[in-house]
Amino acid sequence: MIDKEFIEEYSLFRKYKSEGISKNLQDWKKTPINMTCNVCKSLQTFNLSNDFYYEGSSQKIFANNRVLNLKYICQSCKNFNRHFYVYVNENVNEFYKVGQFPEWEIKMDKNLEKTLNKHSPTFRKGLVCESQGYGIGAFAYYRRITEEIIDELLDSISELIEEEHKSEYLIALEKAKKTRVTQEKIDIVKDLLPTILKPNGMNPLGVLHSELSEGLHASTDEACLENANHIKSILTFLINQIIQSKESAKSFTSSMKSLLEKKSAK
Repeated sequence: MIDKEFIEEYSLFRKYKSEGISKNLQDWKKTPINMTCNVCKSLQTFNLSNDFYYEGSSQKIFANNRVLNLKYICQSCKNFNRHFYVYVNENVNEFYKVGQFPEWEIKMDKNLEKTLNKHSPTFRKGLVCESQGYGIGAFAYYRRITEEIIDELLDSISELIEEEHKSEYLIALEKAKKTRVTQEKIDIVKDLLPTILKPNGMNPLGVLHSELSEGLHASTDEACLENANHIKSILTFLINQIIQSKESAKSFTSSMKSLLEKKSAK
């Protein structure tokens, strides 16, 4: 069966890989998805309203080398449909959206848009390229964004560094500002990233460094599309996590200050 993440999030012509899927379409289960309904004006559950295979067929219908027409209907209003055309390769382990209506939504994370400010138009151009499967173009735009905001991003991270490592980070930060090469900047500070910015021990700056380096040598739209998507995800995570951490710290400080003032007033 086709994964809901693929249907909900993947742009056109971005490769989705999955193993162990039956070639017989009659074995595929219908997986509901969650997307915005333009009638309900909210996030809703959509169910597949047609079959992967021809109704009434007693013969096995194989998925390989087929373009499947998937029609999803909103379970709330029963009026709004989403259509997807999905190509399945010979081995039934690679899938591509080759068509979608309504079109893939070009939307920016709110925190990201606010933080990027004047750089937002460039990021949107990356989203447009990504939506059309233009990986080389998407990578170029996301790379440019990274280059333009990297100093501000690293400055923001300094406020989250643990006290015992802060002086070490600030020294590395000053060194990073002396080079104009983004990968070098990241390489200098990536190992000093605070724990709060390393989910499950994974270092987003380390991955970002790798993606920027590998993307330079990627020669196809397909390869660049994957690199571009990773860069977008990392930037979104870092910016959101930094904002949330600062807001949490501010809220905690305010609460403690209020509590201490009440105690001292007694």
